[in-house]
Amino acid sequence: MKDLAKWSSSDRRTEKINIPFHTPLITGYEQKFVLEAIQNKYLGAEGFFSKKCSTFLENLTESKKVIMTTSCTDALEMAAILSDIKEGDEVIMASYNFVSAANAFVLRGAKIRFIDIDPITMNMDANLIESAISQKTKVIVAMHYAGVPCDMDKIMKIANQYQILVVEDAAHCIGAYYKDRHLGSIGHLGTLSFHETKNIQCGEGGALLVNDDRFIDRAQIIRDKGTDRTNFNLGIVKKYTWVDLGSSYGLSELNAAFLYGQLNQIKEVNNVRIRLWKQYHTFFSDLKITGIPDFHGNGHIFFWKFETEKERDKMIHHLKTCNIIGVSHYEPLHLSIAGKKFGRFSGDDKFTTFGAKTLLRLPLHNGLDVDAIEDIIQAIYKVL
Repeated sequence: MKDLAKWSSSDRRTEKINIPFHTPLITGYEQKFVLEAIQNKYLGAEGFFSKKCSTFLENLTESKKVIMTTSCTDALEMAAILSDIKEGDEVIMASYNFVSAANAFVLRGAKIRFIDIDPITMNMDANLIESAISQKTKVIVAMHYAGVPCDMDKIMKIANQYQILVVEDAAHCIGAYYKDRHLGSIGHLGTLSFHETKNIQCGEGGALLVNDDRFIDRAQIIRDKGTDRTNFNLGIVKKYTWVDLGSSYGLSELNAAFLYGQLNQIKEVNNVRIRLWKQYHTFFSDLKITGIPDFHGNGHIFFWKFETEKERDKMIHHLKTCNIIGVSHYEPLHLSIAGKKFGRFSGDDKFTTFGAKTLLRLPLHNGLDVDAIEDIIQAIYKVL
């Protein structure tokens, strides 16, 4: 795209555009499996399609065990129980994060030590972890923003040195990798999200990735409301009973069937998103606009950071007048009411608050095509 004049061209489609920030993915393969689930006459957790999803994800991620859950939030809560979090324990995570990552551990009695982010990736700055460690530190939560990995080599090295568990919040990361390893499969535990906003979705759903053998048996007990129901189903015990903490975390068969229809299309789905991501990136690169990432991950998010909050908000307003929805993202957790109550910031907030105030996410989903991206680009060009 050497001819930058093309971006001001009036030779565009003339119909009124209406571009939402997101539309949930529908591949067309879901209905077949949902109907099959109904015909099987079992709709609870750990049914035929739930096991199919688990096996698919175990093969994809190479995790030792994948347990399907009702949400990524529930998977994180399971991770907190498995981490044996107790009152007064500390958990390190980035403040630029979704509330579920903190809530899961606060519910077990932990205090959160928030650290600053890398201003380029918006991920936790691994160089700041060691200074936040105390004798009470139990877990590091590494959230991979936009499907782009944290510095997992450094994080795992620190964790092993101090004998701390690592939980990967890979909610954005289906089909995303770090040095040929699927995100969520590197730490001791990992989580995935299949919320309707994700690349692959079933409305509400998630998965716990168990990468450490010592957690496998207990994870299944926690999933089954704290009972040894798995052993009962295997014929190991005659009756199942309450043996540990737990809750009703299992994914229903209808959601699992819907999800299975999408998982089989993961490469095609992500390839479309990455192609659209690259279309955005080429435009910004041609105009030498700063504040954009140089990595696509799995094409989950395309974000753009402005020099000021006012400029960001002006662009959001302009896009809205063009019937294009661009949005901000997380508010820093350490600035929230609950964040101040249950945690504290370690070190200086150099980039977290500024990044949150200046970041804009542009529409990126499989409901778009190259023409829609061109419409968005031209609307941006008018302001630039």
